[in-house]
Amino acid sequence: MPEWLISLIITSVKILIVEVVLLTAVAYSVYAERRLSAFIQNRLGPNRVGPQGLFQPLVDVIKLVLKEDIVPDSANKFIHSLAPGISVAVALSTFAVIPFGDKIILFDREIKLQIADVNIGVLYILALLSLGVYGITLSGWSSNNKYSLLGGLRASAQMISYELAMGISVLGIILANGTLELDTIVANQFGWKWNIILQPLGFLTFLVSSFAETNRTPFDLPEAEQELVGGYHTEYSSMKFALFFLAEYANVVVASAFITTLFLGGWQFPYLQNFGLPAFWVSIIQVLTFCAKVFFMVIFFIWVRWTIPRFRYDQLMNLGWKVMLPIALVNLVITAAFLVLTK
Repeated sequence: MPEWLISLIITSVKILIVEVVLLTAVAYSVYAERRLSAFIQNRLGPNRVGPQGLFQPLVDVIKLVLKEDIVPDSANKFIHSLAPGISVAVALSTFAVIPFGDKIILFDREIKLQIADVNIGVLYILALLSLGVYGITLSGWSSNNKYSLLGGLRASAQMISYELAMGISVLGIILANGTLELDTIVANQFGWKWNIILQPLGFLTFLVSSFAETNRTPFDLPEAEQELVGGYHTEYSSMKFALFFLAEYANVVVASAFITTLFLGGWQFPYLQNFGLPAFWVSIIQVLTFCAKVFFMVIFFIWVRWTIPRFRYDQLMNLGWKVMLPIALVNLVITAAFLVLTK
């Protein structure tokens, strides 16, 4: 079998596995949110369908598939249908460059646990994150509904504001590591040299910006139901609404994976290589370590949503421009000065 065909098969299998795991994680992130929010509010949450309600995500999907798809007469029908597809495509494509392990040896072949090993991984993710706003903005505009339009405009302003702080907070890590390759950034966090310890200001800025980028409470202004009915997806139903729901939780999982990669050591289990375990089991433990860190961050996203009330829109913008951006710039200057002085 030619080498190019073997590489194609390996890449296709990695894509299939990652997408199946990602979609399953998204489905059960919804379940986890409903159960955790019920616990916080002293309710039961879904517990009827399957043991402890574990089959609830499957039932929700069936329900949404069977619902009627309603499109307003005055809507731009093509863009109205295209918008949720853009949001989902961007959310699922972002995971392509995130390393979920180091390497694994199967069938006497060394396989890198990353779908696409590109040398501009950080830039790729930031570029895709900036494209995600198009789905929300176009959905708000195409619906021909004033509440949806306001939600789309809010999303645009919010993401532009916080993308700037997010990008600058990542620059500190790029300066310190001298690369845009995510697997190199993870490798440089060997032991306890995690960037959350070395770059605490950068981590804080990136974390807050991630909440804004994923439209999660307390930054869910584009869909604030008390003000905008449902915001940008007010006029969506059936599977189109489900796609927006899928995109939101996929973005939460991807943001958690990105935070894990940049700041929490990625797949690094401190000093695992010193334990003398077989290489295969080292690879498995690294993947499980990565999944555990991502799970912790997803739970943190959920916990914050049900703990902190939504900001007003002026508070959101003031925080982005007057607090987050200056902190990110200060972190960048401190990092650059430290690198110059320690040369």
